[in-house]
Amino acid sequence: MSASNKARMKRLFRHGRCLDVAVDHGIANEPDFLQGLENIDAVMQNLIAAQPDAIQLNYGQADLLQCAEGAKPALVLRTDVGNAYNAVRHREMWAVLHNPDEPVLAALQLDAAAVVVNLYLIPDEPAIFRMCIENIGRLRHACDRYGMPLMIEPLVMAPAGQGAAYGSLGDAEQIVPLVRLARELGADIIKADPTDNPADFHRVVEAARCPTLVRGGGKGEIGAVLHKSALLMAQGASGMVYGRNVYQHASPARVVAALMAIIHQGASGEDALALYQQADA
Repeated sequence: MSASNKARMKRLFRHGRCLDVAVDHGIANEPDFLQGLENIDAVMQNLIAAQPDAIQLNYGQADLLQCAEGAKPALVLRTDVGNAYNAVRHREMWAVLHNPDEPVLAALQLDAAAVVVNLYLIPDEPAIFRMCIENIGRLRHACDRYGMPLMIEPLVMAPAGQGAAYGSLGDAEQIVPLVRLARELGADIIKADPTDNPADFHRVVEAARCPTLVRGGGKGEIGAVLHKSALLMAQGASGMVYGRNVYQHASPARVVAALMAIIHQGASGEDALALYQQADA
């Protein structure tokens, strides 16, 4: 690991822990994902004031973070786009890098602390899996050259019963091998789905052999979200990458405060919920 890589990792992880708030959902081209993100300027102002460790963005919105005055969270820059989250299944599934020729250039120009890319495993869709492998290969080469940490998001997906055509699974038997593959391909950070049974998540952490952040998925009831987050931290997670479970709640800043207490102070789900509710009193 180069000095540049280490320096960026330290910006992202405080004492080995990180809350990354993802607001890169506009790239999915799905209306449901935009609920709560309509006024992106206001969203970003509120999130910056809440001071999570990082905010995850696409190139076109990253200026809202990096041009803000004063102390601000680190930038995690999304590098790929695809159609796996669309509400209908397509004849052709695809995932491509924003800039395949210079995949890390924008991250360097924007002073990002890390880049993130998907690794989709979808039944009977080998083409998108191969595209993801190729994307990761290009990114890994560029990240090594410039000392940029690479976050890989391995997603085991299957046809969903409602909403998006495909949904991610929490099956540990499928998540663990895909996380191991992501590490074999050179992940510096893993962003993984929670296992259906939180007690199984230590297996994901062991397969990753690098900092492992839990992916949030769709919005849940705040008490349940905080309780499960604490259980996952107890299994060895290094933090969370939550989007809709932050920005679609009535007070994203209070959610950030509660999650930061779990991640950095070891608060229980109950204590974090009390902190969330106290701010509302």
